[in-house]
Order: sequence, then C-alpha cells, then structure tokens
Amino acid sequence: MNPPDPTDPIDGAEPGAADEVVVLTSGGAREQRKPEEIRKHDFRQSGFLAPSELRSIRLRHEQFVRALAARLAIFLRLEFSIQLTKIQIDAYQKFIDSLPSPTHITLFKIDPLKGMGLLVIPPRLGLSMVDRLLGGAGAMTEANRDLSEIEMALVDQISTLLLTEWCNQWPEMRELHSVLLGHENNSRFLQTSAPDAAMLVVTLQAGVGDQIEPMQLALPYSTIEPLVRLLCPGGMSEGEAAASRSSRPKWNDEFNEVPVPVSAEWQGLKLSAGEVARLKAGDVLLLDARSASQVHLRLNEVSKFLGRPGTRAGKWAVELSSPITT
Repeated sequence: MNPPDPTDPIDGAEPGAADEVVVLTSGGAREQRKPEEIRKHDFRQSGFLAPSELRSIRLRHEQFVRALAARLAIFLRLEFSIQLTKIQIDAYQKFIDSLPSPTHITLFKIDPLKGMGLLVIPPRLGLSMVDRLLGGAGAMTEANRDLSEIEMALVDQISTLLLTEWCNQWPEMRELHSVLLGHENNSRFLQTSAPDAAMLVVTLQAGVGDQIEPMQLALPYSTIEPLVRLLCPGGMSEGEAAASRSSRPKWNDEFNEVPVPVSAEWQGLKLSAGEVARLKAGDVLLLDARSASQVHLRLNEVSKFLGRPGTRAGKWAVELSSPITT
C-alpha cells in the first residue's frame, strides 16, 4: 500500500483548498492549513539553551553593552552609541550564509574556553572607527571596501577592547582572556565550526549619531556551555532543576571492576639541579608542613582530591578532605 500523498485532497475538504497544506495535528488527524499559518521549527537547535538560561544570558549582555559603550566613548573620545538588538541561536552555516560580502570578520578564542568565535564588523563601521582613531570626526563613508592592513591593525584595538570587556562580564571565571587569531573578508572561506553547530549570535547596533551599522558577536556552544553552568546553577525553576537531575547519566555497573591506578603525592620542595647533584646518603631534607598536609590523590595520573597522610591498620593511608575542581 502506497503512503498518502500530502497534496491529495482530504475526504470532505471544501473545493478550492488546493493551495493549502496538509498538516498532522497533535492528535494525529490530518488537516489543511494555510501556508502562512505554519511556523518552521528546527528540532536540532531547540535544546541549546533553556528559556531561563536565555534570559540570564540576555541580562548579562545588556550589562556588557552598557559597559562597552562607556569604554568606547572614553577610548574614542566621542559619544559612541551601542544597543543590544537581538540574541538568537543559529546554525553555523545559516549564520555564515547571512553575512554580506565584503565584511570584516575577526576570528578569536576565549581562553581557557573551547571553540573559536567570530566578531563581524561592517567595513563602513570599521572605517568610521579608524577615521576617529586617526583624528577625524568618525563619519561613515559611502565606500564599502575591504580594510587595508593598517586599518585592520587599528580595528584590532577596538576588537581587543570589546572582547576584553566581554570577558570582564563573567566574574565567575576570572581567568578569561581573549586572543585574536586572524581575519577574513569573505565568509565563504570560513570553516571554524561544523555546518550544523549551534551558535549564540549577539547583534549590536553601533555607530556615531544616526550613522548606525549592525555588529555581530557569534560564539559556539562549546564556548558558552561552561559559562551557562556557572551563571544559572540556582536560577532554574523547580521543573527545570528536576529535568536536569533526571537527565544526568546514571552509573554503569559494568565499570565496577575496571582497575584505576591510584597514587598520592605532595609538592612543596624545590631544589636546583646543582643541589640535586650534591645530594648523598644521610642528607636531611626539610619538608613544608603545610604542603605535606595537602596530598594530591591522583586517579589515572589526574589529580582529583586533596587529603592528608596518615596510617590505618598499620598501612599508609590518605584521608580525603576536598575535591580538586578544574
């Protein structure tokens, strides 16, 4: 039996409904709807961020925009307008295809996070900032051309300032710092993520006076995920928290008998190469008591716990005091 053709009319449908689309309702019934009533949905990206997480991300970026506007006004010695217009989740390929050509794309990395981000600055906006840095009024030109090497070096100062301010908005992870990796003026040559990878795209409207251009900051899921975990541990609703707990992986009993190498060590004594060469039997080395009380318990050569040494039943032992978080 052949499956039904979606274009076939439904039994009992009114004549003249050929321009409508057959859909399946939640109850499993087939109905005809107008094309404009149908909303597309990408199921691959639906679970990237929960609504509460998106709200927290937006609030954090609103703080970032206010701080960035003040920093740029001081840096350019000019009132520079920046507004947050949109935060959305896009597939990487869809985002890349939407970028105009030419455009100025700065590739960057936020250490120690994973993934490579993209900062997209329209050439007209970049040339306006270059003009201001060189002593001009910062007016936008009609020319929409590629930036020269000198102009890119000047725009990099703005990019570094922007990314540094973005890192400063995450006090939960103080060691964040940005690294510029390169530039591109044509999005067709970019391959920094998988085509279907989820990207958090932050769109800003920036410029001087009424001369405004959109500027975009795109971050892959691998970059945002650790920050979201730090940002929203207590901000979940009870239902979201229960769903999070239920989604945690369960222990597989098949791993119970897998042997794991365990070792304990402490640090705190440093000797020069010359002192090591002069060591001989009978020498006494003084150990720092504080370091000796902080033994690193290593599982498969990875430090996982802090403890203190002792004995139990006539054997050496380590009492665990706290986990080591990285």
